[in-house]
Amino acid sequence: MKISGEVGARIRCLRRTAGMSQAELAGDGLSASYISLLEAGKRVPSADVLVQLARRLGCDLSDLTGAPAQISVNEFQVELNYAEMTLNNGDPDSSFEAYHTLQEKVSFADRPEVWYKAEYGMARSLEHGGRLEEAVARFESLHEASLDHPDLVPRLPTVIALCRCYRELGNLSHAIEVAEATLAELDKFQLRPTVIGIELLSTLVGVYMERGDMHRAAYLATQAIEQAGTVTDSRALGAAYWNASVVMHRNGNTADALTLIEKALAIYAEGEDQRALARLRNAYAMLLLQSETAQPELAHDVLEQSLTSLREVGSSVDVAYCLSALAQVELRLENAEAAIDHAEQALELLGTGHRLQSARNYLVLAAARLALGDRESAQQAHERGALMLEASEANRQAAFAWAELAEILRLCGEDERAVWAYRQSMRCMGHRETFLTGQKLTSRT
Repeated sequence: MKISGEVGARIRCLRRTAGMSQAELAGDGLSASYISLLEAGKRVPSADVLVQLARRLGCDLSDLTGAPAQISVNEFQVELNYAEMTLNNGDPDSSFEAYHTLQEKVSFADRPEVWYKAEYGMARSLEHGGRLEEAVARFESLHEASLDHPDLVPRLPTVIALCRCYRELGNLSHAIEVAEATLAELDKFQLRPTVIGIELLSTLVGVYMERGDMHRAAYLATQAIEQAGTVTDSRALGAAYWNASVVMHRNGNTADALTLIEKALAIYAEGEDQRALARLRNAYAMLLLQSETAQPELAHDVLEQSLTSLREVGSSVDVAYCLSALAQVELRLENAEAAIDHAEQALELLGTGHRLQSARNYLVLAAARLALGDRESAQQAHERGALMLEASEANRQAAFAWAELAEILRLCGEDERAVWAYRQSMRCMGHRETFLTGQKLTSRT
């Protein structure tokens, strides 16, 4: 420890302020004469002596040495816990500030592990607040650091977060690239299944579903369930059931999908993560709405319960997803004006970053406005939604959206534009357009 030359003067000043004599300060372990020599600057105290003196004077060690006060590891952990609690309570802005304040107190050279935890926390806060582009920049930096410093930066949670953000931004190819590379590395080392590894599988299932690759999604979902059965964490199994149910639903197997999601609900209901439970209820409500024996009234009740919970513990994006689901339910219940209201609220909360979910809201708006007889607004909203889906590489979903728009245009008597929309649908499905030029058949992509 570096000792300032003015330490003797500080000892004398603090002793006098405390109303102590040199003998009283010396106590049993030191002598009054030694204290006198210290105060005169004729002796340099050891670190142990300084600790004794600081304890007797009731001051911080920094008050004696003149060095900046050091925050203990426990104090760092308290601040990290506070920032995490703020994030879990649905306040990403305050959480970001708490993590940022902590990081500014920390020297990267002295406490790199705390610095990286604060950086990871800020990235998560940005993601929860819907600031996805900013979140991706920080997660990418952390991902790079995790390759060089795996002991300081958790790689798998960072990859999962990147995958989520890229999915929301509509960059499905990049999400798959990052996640698949990490899975390949895990397979290479033949590591035993872990909870975080199963979470990565489950996240990747969702990305493949968005892209329309249901074969790969189904394969990974099966893997996730098998691996989850080998670990003791029930949440891992719940997450695997959750994703597998969505895959089965997309493949038309609604009965089994409901069975799996009800198993997931039973697991999550026993835990304390109210936010995850509410988000799972959103997915359950969509299955109730879209099953062969649709139950829109029950779906509406489930979503209202979910919305109440998410307004307390969820982020603005979580609330937006719930409002999006409510818009679809209101549309099925023939409450077009309520559907429009919910969809517009969701779009406002989503902002410009969440392209895939915004696209779905535009499609709901289109259907609701068409139900109210506003065909022009319906066409505009439908085309915007289709374009956003296509830009996000969700080609299967985009194809259906273009086909629905074609039907709207046909009903409106705009046959030429309807043909154009059908062609867009075929293109998204991977079909090449063919046409005759004289007697020669040619094709173009």
